[in-house]
Amino acid sequence: CTLDSEVALRVGGDFFFDPQPGDSPVNLVLIAGGVGINPLFSILLHIADLHGYQEGKGNRHKLGTAKLYYSAKNTSELLFKKNILGLMKTFPGKITCCFHVTQQHSQICKELQPHTTGK
Repeated sequence: CTLDSEVALRVGGDFFFDPQPGDSPVNLVLIAGGVGINPLFSILLHIADLHGYQEGKGNRHKLGTAKLYYSAKNTSELLFKKNILGLMKTFPGKITCCFHVTQQHSQICKELQPHTTGK
């Protein structure tokens, strides 16, 4: 997004991402805190499946990018972090993540450092 971009937000409730073949591509920004990552991680897995299917068989899904912003107290409370890093490596530029920690007291591991902000 850029300054003055129009965005749609949805907070809580039942939500999903189910693009249909032929739909225009959309860029997703997913924002999670703590265990709120659960449904968003499922969406990321679905996006990865569609990207993998698209690359392997040339389906008609047109996918944009997915960017996850995920916050927790410390890196040990970032659920699925290794899986998320794996998705980023498998689909570079298509799936990205920024982790944010609010109460980290120990050194952040080197693998997470480039993707982590906070204390």
